[in-house]
Amino acid sequence: MSPKKTVFNWSGGKDSSIALHQILQNPEYSVERLLTSVNSAHNRISMHGVRRELLELQAERIGIPLSVLSLPEQPDMDEYNQLMTEKMGSLKEEGFTHSVYGDIFLEDLREYRINQMKSLGFEAVFPIWKKDTTQLIHQFIDDGFKAITVCIKSNLLDKHFAGRVIDHDFVNDLPDNVDPCGENGEFHTFVYEAPFYSSPVPFKKGEIIHREYDAPKKDDGHSKETDPAKMGFWFCDLGLGD
Repeated sequence: MSPKKTVFNWSGGKDSSIALHQILQNPEYSVERLLTSVNSAHNRISMHGVRRELLELQAERIGIPLSVLSLPEQPDMDEYNQLMTEKMGSLKEEGFTHSVYGDIFLEDLREYRINQMKSLGFEAVFPIWKKDTTQLIHQFIDDGFKAITVCIKSNLLDKHFAGRVIDHDFVNDLPDNVDPCGENGEFHTFVYEAPFYSSPVPFKKGEIIHREYDAPKKDDGHSKETDPAKMGFWFCDLGLGD
């Protein structure tokens, strides 16, 4: 039986890298496209804030063609779903049947992805689902992956965590209420070296800035006036290296 023609949802960060490393070793799947959401207003990876040029260098090092889902800044769910439907429809026409994600334990997000992909004729795949995040991050480091934090939640982590390389000291310094893989969105990373890269991605650290965004509105009927209206993040800008 031929391997399943697969698109991989690539964020440029560590969880994506771990999941891609595993799926590339599985002969059941043939990963023939990377798909990344990009903020079209700033030409940067959505949420992570990494420049598109660095994303394209990652894809070049991986050796898999990149498709970009261009999103407006802070799209609502209707906008996102419409744009994703159009993008996946074009991939379906190319013969893709499976869509891979690096989610680990967010049940509602997994269910959303499964249902969305099923409605579009795809099967969602989760190579690192329910894996222990402490073991994952230490294995990530020991396997030779190298990453730097590019976005951190400012209510959970101090500014000095932005722009830090992910190593064992970084993991040991994390507060107890922060997942070692940042699976609750506590921090996001840029992977500049990986076992499946042809060579490291050259980059240079830029300024560290603080930004605030509107917090997502809850539709559960339990929102209160005390719920935060804003979410703060520290971003470490990365530029192209020499």
